[in-house]
Amino acid sequence: MITAEGYGLRGPRGRVFGDVSFSAPAGTLVAVEGPSGTGRTCLMLALTGRMKANEGRAEVHGHLLPRRMPAVRRISALGPVDGVSALEPALTVAEHLRERVLLQRRFFSRADRDRADVSAALAAAGLELDALVKGERTAVRDLERLEALRLGVALALLAHPRVLGVDDVDHKLGDADREAAWSMLRSVADAGTTVLGVCTRAPAGALVVSTGTAAPAAAAEMTYEADETAETAETDETEEGAVDAYTEARRA
Repeated sequence: MITAEGYGLRGPRGRVFGDVSFSAPAGTLVAVEGPSGTGRTCLMLALTGRMKANEGRAEVHGHLLPRRMPAVRRISALGPVDGVSALEPALTVAEHLRERVLLQRRFFSRADRDRADVSAALAAAGLELDALVKGERTAVRDLERLEALRLGVALALLAHPRVLGVDDVDHKLGDADREAAWSMLRSVADAGTTVLGVCTRAPAGALVVSTGTAAPAAAAEMTYEADETAETAETDETEEGAVDAYTEARRA
């Protein structure tokens, strides 16, 4: 479950997003809606533990933000976010999948389970490798926009997250592809994962969360929790200063 009360982020250049209040049970499709430049992506990153908000409060599956950012990062995953978790255009679909599987491993090989996880993630994201122009050897730069979105979601689902953040769901998609993208994310939510989908126009049936009208310049800056292991210093509210939002979120 995700809850927020007066949740916001204010930087040296003004408010990035603010006055966000909502409650979303587990398995909810949440549409983070607003015009570009109103802090939509920053809100999604904050709710997945990648940015440190400094107004109001939020709680993600029992973890209070911003105090428990590392814990929230462990139960959440991101689809492609420019400057944070973007796909590598030169790598193939198979290379992305192989790399992500290796990152999920810890101390031992689990080949059979790896194959099962990949198959399940691809099915949940609706990505059919045989339908791609060069199958699994298709480079990301040769994927259609919807195909790249599906790949990013599949990679995120390999972590078995309780919360999934997806940026720019409806960006550069026609009506049919937009509906297909939301249908895919709705299926992921129906399976129990809370989905935070950043968009310009929310789909019918989603819980709509608006970022309001933050100053566009402010959305490029934020404060952050740099040390993932510093849970012993969770109450430290020291502002780390104005930094590039997406660069610092990537470090998290």
